[in-house]
Parts: sequence; structure tokens; C-alpha cells
Amino acid sequence: MAKAYFMGIDTGTNSSKGVLIDEQGNIIAKHSTQHSMTNPAPGHYEHDAESDWWGDFCIISKALIEISGVDPKDIKAIGTSALGADCLPVDEECKPLRKAILYGIDARATDEMEQLTEMYGEEQIRAWYGRPLCSSDVMPKILWIKNKEPEVYEKTYKFITASTYLTAKLTGIYVVDKFLGLASFNPLYGPDWKPVEKYCAPICRPDQLAEIREATDVVGYVTKKAATETGLAEGTPVLTGTDDSGAEAISVGVVSPGKMMIQLGSSVYMILGTDRLIDDERLWREEFIVPGLCDISAGTNTAGSLTKWYRDTLFKDALLREQEEGTDAYVTMMDGVSEIPAGSQGLITLPYWAGERTPINDPAAKGILFGLTLSHSRAHMYRSALEGVAYSINQQLKLMKAHDIPIDQIFVTGGGTLNEVWMQIIADVLGMEVSSPLVNIGASFGDALMAASAIRYPGFETYDSMLKFIKPGKTYTPDQKNHLVYEKYQAIYDALYESTKDLMHEVDHIVAGS
Repeated sequence: MAKAYFMGIDTGTNSSKGVLIDEQGNIIAKHSTQHSMTNPAPGHYEHDAESDWWGDFCIISKALIEISGVDPKDIKAIGTSALGADCLPVDEECKPLRKAILYGIDARATDEMEQLTEMYGEEQIRAWYGRPLCSSDVMPKILWIKNKEPEVYEKTYKFITASTYLTAKLTGIYVVDKFLGLASFNPLYGPDWKPVEKYCAPICRPDQLAEIREATDVVGYVTKKAATETGLAEGTPVLTGTDDSGAEAISVGVVSPGKMMIQLGSSVYMILGTDRLIDDERLWREEFIVPGLCDISAGTNTAGSLTKWYRDTLFKDALLREQEEGTDAYVTMMDGVSEIPAGSQGLITLPYWAGERTPINDPAAKGILFGLTLSHSRAHMYRSALEGVAYSINQQLKLMKAHDIPIDQIFVTGGGTLNEVWMQIIADVLGMEVSSPLVNIGASFGDALMAASAIRYPGFETYDSMLKFIKPGKTYTPDQKNHLVYEKYQAIYDALYESTKDLMHEVDHIVAGS
């Protein structure tokens, strides 16, 4: 009897990754490829959907098949995920009409947020979202296209996000999962998962939205055209798909209340499973992928993107060494960092290099190096950047704890987990034990697990059944002495934004007018 395999492919901000697993959850093959986002104007961040999303998918699916030697007919289902929620207008042939407007890091639609808030009123907006409108919401992005690019708007067949695009390219069917659709497209869909005509009317036509389905529904099958482009077998079942953070949370066992994921990638995304919806305008809440499970979540705009900025701007010698000797630049950048005491000798970084999402919801926020003296080196500055991201995580975690939500397990995922000093800093700042997963591939592993679950393959019948495949890799226990030091600096970090936000906005106005 032929073995069964399940493919998962995830598209992120700077790269795409894929895995092939067998019926025991073992990784049979993995592959990744890089892409880049463009920044055509301040606060504008975009991807080329055809090359960055679909192009990567085709490269990875072919590579997984070649590396593994698996017959494509033995791949029983495909799960996908992608960065979300983006806004991509496509025509009837699923061809992009412009580059995709990215998720919360893209802050172009501030005027549209104000327009919608004025139209509906702050009370109604809070009733829908539990918070003010923010840059992660799709409705203002669609309205931006309507206001600023009417010629694109008029030609649009569907307004979709990245996961919808990939599934449509594979199957010809436009769907978005409940987790992403109800949260990010709110209030365009109602509780019955159908577009609400009166709320859509000022934004788009109801038929321009994808159909909402469960993330693990098999919604279609690989078409002949897609099979040719991807190397997959025609007729292979394809799931609805979901966003990358949701899939990554599944990959580390966020399937019940109290389980938490901290995604340490280009940005930070945190998802904590809860037994109910919790309103806090500084955070987000949704019905999660797992039926019956809710979550409270948070997202920042920088983490790995900040360390990349340091690499490209202040550690060019480390990049040169990488090119000449092959030593990873990020490893070189850590020279001397572990010897610097907790708190970087009074240097505090506010990591708002690209504005900020939660908890301040301010696209005009600016980065700060506070406490800089002549005694500080670039190693101090870099450690302070790592600590600043950890302070940001802890600031959000404290808000979650204030709602009496139990947290019994924290997995940290993403490329940042390769930096053990950073992981220890996070444990010390939080004052809590954190673990990296044994299988630290991320969302694509969650996609593959969901693919197996979607067809109810034996051993994958329920979400809880996935837990046997999810184990800790390395666990970091907080140093309580360092934690006490970090508590003092955390208080200063928490006060820095409120103390400087008016000046940040004044700078923003000056730059915009120059």
C-alpha cells in the first residue's frame, strides 16, 4: 500500500517555506525561497503577487517533490497559508491589477480609517472590532483603492488576501477562512459568514468578496493548469488555507485555552487561546481556526525587520564577512552582546521603526534610542534593540494577563529562535518560561498538519490529535535577577511612547509637508 503524504506551503513577508510530511507527522522534505517587499512611499509596503506568492509556491512544490522523490499522486491534500490580511484586487482571470497592499505594516489608509470612523461613528466601530480601526483591517485598504485608484477599482473582480489568491490559483475557487475573513474583513461579513450588503455598499460589491469557509475545509482540487505549473497531481484536494500566524499557532499546539504562540519573525505576532471573546481596544480578538476556540492576539511591526535594518545599516562589515567567509552576519552581530548586562547599561529602544500596531495603533510612531551615551557601543545598541522587542512583547502580555487569562505554555517560533541570547532575554523580560518547538519550521508545518486533518486521515482526526506531533525543542527559564532589572526598564519603556507621541506626530507632519 502506497504511503500518504501531506504538503504545507506558507508565504511570509520575506520568504516562503514548504514541507512534506508523512502519516506519522515526520518531515520528509522541506524547502524555502526568498522574496522582498517594496516600499514605494512612506508607510506603503507591497508584494508582487504573481512572482512573490504564486511564483514561490510553484518553486517550492516542485522542489518538495524532487527532493522527496514522492509520486505527486501520493500527496493526499495540500494546506496553504500566507501573510494576512492583505488587499489584492484581481480580474476575472485572477490576474493582479496592482501590487498587493500588505497587512498591518502598510499604513497608507489612515485617511480612509478616519472617513469610515466618521461615517459609522466610534461607538459602532468599537462594537465591531472591540477597538478603533487599525492598519491591519482590510476595509480601509479597499476604500483606499476606491478613492485613490478608481481605474483599478472599476476593473476589480475580487478583493482578496494572499491565502485566497493561492487557493484560487490552485483551484479556481475564491475562499477565505473564517479566522481571517471575519476578523480582518469585519464588518463586511456577517455572523452567518455572508457579505452584508449595507456595510459593503460604500466599500465594494458583495460579489467582490470571497466565500468564507473553515480553514480545513477541502474547497477544491488542483486544476490541470495549476498541476502543470506546480508539479502537483491534477485533482489533489486543496484546503481553504489561512493566515501565516494562525497556521504557525496550530504548528505549536494552540488548540485549547492557555496555549500561546509568540511568532518572532519579521514582526511579532502573538496568539493566545481563550475560552471566550475578550474586548480590549488595545489588542485584537477573533474566533480562532479551531472550532469553539477564541483567541486574543497582538502584532507589532518590527522584530526581524529591525535586526535586518541593523545588519544592513550599522553592521555592513558583518555582511561583507558573510560574503567573503560565509559566516552568518547575524552571528557576527552578536559578538560581545551576551557580555553586556541586562538593560544595556541604561539604553532603551522603542522599536517603532515602521510605526506600530498593538497596543498603540499608531502608524506615525517613531523609533527611539533612549539613554544613549558616549560609553555605549553598537553592541549595546543591538542588545537594546533585542530587549526593545522583548519589552514590546511583555507590554502586550501584561494586557492579556489583566483579563485573567491563564497562560500555561508559551512557544516562540520563527527565525528569531535561532538567537539563543534573544530567547533568554525574552524569558528574562517576561519572567516566564518559554520554549522553541522541536519542529521549528513554522506555519508550513501547521498547514501540513491541517491538510491531514482535513481529510480525516487516521491519527489526524481532531485538532487535539495533532498534539502528539508537537514537542518542545529548547526551554529557556528566566533568570530572576535579570527579570527584576528588566521590570525597572520595562516601566520606562511603557512610559516612553506616551511621553513622546505628540513630538512623533509633529515630526510626521513636517516630513509629510516637506
